[in-house]
Amino acid sequence: MRAIRRFSVRPVLPEPLTGLGTLVNNLRWAWHPETQDVFEAVDPQLWRSTGGDPVKLLGEIPAARLDELANDHAFLRRLELAVADLDSYVTDDRWFQTAGGSPLDAVAYFSPEFGITHVLPQYSGGLGILAGDHLKAASDLGVPLIGVGLLYRHGYFAQSLNAEGWQQERYPLVDPDGLPISLLRDGETPATVTLTLPGNRELHAQIWVAQVGRVPLLMLDSDIEENEPSEREVTDRLYGGSTEHRLLQELLLGVGGVRAVRTYCRITGHAAPEVFHTNEGHAGFLGVERIRELSVEKGLDFDTALEVNRGGTVFTTHTPVPAGIDRFPVELIQQHFSPDVFGPGVPVERILELGAEDFEGGDPALFNMAIMGLRLAQRANGVSKLHGVVSRGMFAGLWPSFDPIDVPITSITNGVHAPTWVAREIHDLTYANYTTEGDEVFEGLDKTTDAQIWETKRLLRQRFIDDTRARVRQSWLNRGASEAELGWVDSILDPGILTMGFARRVPSYKRLTLMLRDPARLKALLLHPQRPVQIVIAGKAHPHDEGGKKLIQEMVRFADDPEVRHRIVFVPDYDIALAQPMYPGCDVWLNNPLRPYEACGTSGMKAALNGALNLSIRDGWWDEWYDDEFGWAIPSAEGIEDTERRDDLEAHALYDIIEKQVAPRFYDGEVPGRWIEMLRHTIKELGPKVLATRMVRDYVEQLYVPAAQSSRALNSTYDGARELAAWKQKVRAAWPEIRVDHVELQGLGDVPQLGTTVGIRAFAALGGLEPSDICVEVLHGRVDANDEITDPVRATLSLAETYEGNRHRYEGELKLDRTGPFGYTVRVVPNHKGLASAAELGLAAGPSDPDDPTTPDLPAGSEFWSNTI
Repeated sequence: MRAIRRFSVRPVLPEPLTGLGTLVNNLRWAWHPETQDVFEAVDPQLWRSTGGDPVKLLGEIPAARLDELANDHAFLRRLELAVADLDSYVTDDRWFQTAGGSPLDAVAYFSPEFGITHVLPQYSGGLGILAGDHLKAASDLGVPLIGVGLLYRHGYFAQSLNAEGWQQERYPLVDPDGLPISLLRDGETPATVTLTLPGNRELHAQIWVAQVGRVPLLMLDSDIEENEPSEREVTDRLYGGSTEHRLLQELLLGVGGVRAVRTYCRITGHAAPEVFHTNEGHAGFLGVERIRELSVEKGLDFDTALEVNRGGTVFTTHTPVPAGIDRFPVELIQQHFSPDVFGPGVPVERILELGAEDFEGGDPALFNMAIMGLRLAQRANGVSKLHGVVSRGMFAGLWPSFDPIDVPITSITNGVHAPTWVAREIHDLTYANYTTEGDEVFEGLDKTTDAQIWETKRLLRQRFIDDTRARVRQSWLNRGASEAELGWVDSILDPGILTMGFARRVPSYKRLTLMLRDPARLKALLLHPQRPVQIVIAGKAHPHDEGGKKLIQEMVRFADDPEVRHRIVFVPDYDIALAQPMYPGCDVWLNNPLRPYEACGTSGMKAALNGALNLSIRDGWWDEWYDDEFGWAIPSAEGIEDTERRDDLEAHALYDIIEKQVAPRFYDGEVPGRWIEMLRHTIKELGPKVLATRMVRDYVEQLYVPAAQSSRALNSTYDGARELAAWKQKVRAAWPEIRVDHVELQGLGDVPQLGTTVGIRAFAALGGLEPSDICVEVLHGRVDANDEITDPVRATLSLAETYEGNRHRYEGELKLDRTGPFGYTVRVVPNHKGLASAAELGLAAGPSDPDDPTTPDLPAGSEFWSNTI
C-alpha cells in the first residue's frame, strides 16, 4: 500500500549528546575529517552503511546505543571538543576579517545548483561543484557570503545502465526532513516568498537553509500546499521540464531569490548584501527584481535603478559555446513581465532590451539570459584565461566598436576546495596544516620518502578499486546479470597497474570516446605485457541528449568485452561520492575536449592535489598552467575543419604519449623516482594555484570589493546614479558627432629605430561633449599582414590645445619598443569615474577616412594619420 505522504522522524537526542545535532546541522562536517570521526565513533558499521550520512546515522541508531554514548565520558569529551572547534571556526577572525578596511558587508551568490555533499543532492555537474567549493572556500576565508539556490525535490537524475548499455534515468525523491537543513521561520510560521504569474496565478516558495560552515545557503522550495499542482512542480528536478518550466525556475531563482535574501536578512539580522553575484545566466532575473525594488520602493526611474543594480552586480559566464546559454521566446518573457503580472515600475519593453540579441547574427525572437546577465552587471568574468578570450570573442557583438581584446569580460580561473577533495592520507603526507587564510602548507611533502608516497598511492588505488568493484557489480545486477555470473568482477583492476581516470559530463565536445578511435591500439595499451594500463570512466549525459547517451553506450560496449573488461570499466552514477575516492586512486587524469570548448574543467585540479598527473589537451585551466613537470599535453589539431581527421590525429597522439612517455615513466623501477618527482612538483607548485581559496580571494579583491565600492557610491543618495544615467544618455546622443580628424607623429625620422621615442598629436572633434567626458588613447604594437595590431599597448594622450568648433589637440609620446612591423592608432572613448571599463558603453571613435569628402580641413602643416611604421 502506497503512503499518501512521506516524512522523516528525527530522534530526540539525550541532553549530553545535543552537540551531535549541532555538528549535523552545519555542513562543515562534509569537509572536516575530525567531525566525520565523531560520527563514525557513534556506530562505525552504521556510518559506513549509511554512506557517511549523519542524518541517516542518527535516524537509525538504536536508543540503547544513544544511552550508552550519553554515559561514555571519553566520547562526550571528544564531542565537546568537536563542538568547540566548530564554534571557533564560525566565530574567529579569518582572512577576510584580518585583511582590514574592506568596504564589503555581504555578497549574495546565486547559482541554480550547489554541490556541497552527496548527502544534499542539489547538483548535476561542474557548475554545481564549483558553486559548492565557492561557498566552502568563502567560509574558510571568512568572506560574508549568502548562497541562493533552489531545493529540488528530485535533484538531478540517478544514472544506471540497461542490458544494452543504454543510460537510464530515475529521480529519487529528496525528503527535506531527511537532509541536514532547516526551514527558515518568521516567528512560528515558515517564511515564504511569492511571485505573481500570468493567468492570476501565484507561485509560493518556502526557504530552507543549509549552513555551510559560516555561509548560509538559502534554497527555495515550491512543493508546498499553498501552490496549485503545476506550481508545486516548479522545483521538482534540476534541468528538466518544458521551456516554460525552466523559465519559472529561473524566475523563482532570480526574483524569488532576491526576496528570500531580503527575508533572511530581516529575520536573522544578517548584513544586507551590497554585491550580487550571478553564477551563470540562470539567475539573471535577480537584476530585474532589484530594479523593481528601486523603482517601486525608492521611486527611481528605470535608468537610474539600472545603474544602481549594475554597480553592485558581478556576472560569471561558464559556457564557451552559444548552445549552452538559456534562451526563451520573447512572447514568454512578455507574458511573465507584463505590468499586470510583474507589477509597475519596470516597463516590459526595457526588460526585453536587456536580453535582446540585437547584434549581427542574433535572433530577435529570442531572449538571451547570458546577454541579460552581461547588461545587468558592471563586472563580468570567464573562468580561465583561455575562456576569457573565448568569451570576449563570443560576446563581442555587444561591443561592436571594440576588438575582442577590449571587451570588458575579465577572467578568474576556477579553483577547488582542497579539504573536500584531498584524501586524508595525501593530506597527512603533504600538508603540514590549513592556515586561517585557507591555504595549504606543503612542508610535509619534503619530509616524506619516495617509498612512503608510492605505498600511499598504492593504498589509495586499492581503496578506489574496492569501491569500483562494488559499483560495477551492482551495475551488472541492475542490468540483469545474476550473482553466479559475476565472479570475474572480483578481479577487475589491479592496484599495481598504472590507473587512469576519465570522469565528466558527456556532451560531444568532451569526446568521451576519443580513446576508442583505434580499438586495437587501445587494447594493446590495456593488455601490454610489461606496461599495462587500466582506465576507469564515469559520466552522465543530459536526459535529452541522445548523442551523449550513444557515446556512453559505445564506451560501455567496449568495456563489456571479456578480453579487456578487467582493465577498463564504466562506472555509472558519477557524483561526489564516486569522485572522492576516484581522484586519489588515479595516477593519471585524462581530459581530451575539443579545444577551446572546455571553459575550465576542475576535475584535473582535484586529481593533481591528490598526486595524479594530468594528460590533457591544453584547454581551460591546463592551457595557462601546463608544465611538463605536471603531466603531459596532448597536441591539439585545432584548425583542421574535418572533425573525423582531427579526432584521428589527436587520438593517435594520445596513444603515443601513453605508450612512449607515460607508461615507461610509471614502470621505471619498483619505486619510480622520476614519476614521484613529478608528483611532488605537481602538488607543491601547481597545488597553490588550483585552490578555491585563491579563487575566492581573487573574486573578493578583483570583483567584489570594486563592486561594493561602486554600489556604495551609487546607493548613498542615488544622486550619483542619476548623474551617471543622465551622463550616459548625453554621451550616447552626442556620439555620432565624435571623430578623430587627424593624427601625426613627430621625430620619427626616415628609418625608425628600436628605442626611439616619437611625439604623437591627435586632433579630435567632440561635438556636444566636453573634454572631461572623453579620453583619447593611442594603441600601438606589432601588426600582422592585415595591419591588425596584436597585443596592443595603450597610453592616454593629454589635452594640449582647444580650437573653435569644440575641436581639440591631444599630445603624448610613443616609444618604438619592438622591431618589425609596428602600428598604431588613436581612438576616443567615453570617460567617467563611474565606469568600470572604457568599453562599458560600447562606444569608440577612431580616425576619419582621408578620402571621405566630409572629413574637415586639418590645421596647417599637418599630415594625415598613418597606422603602420
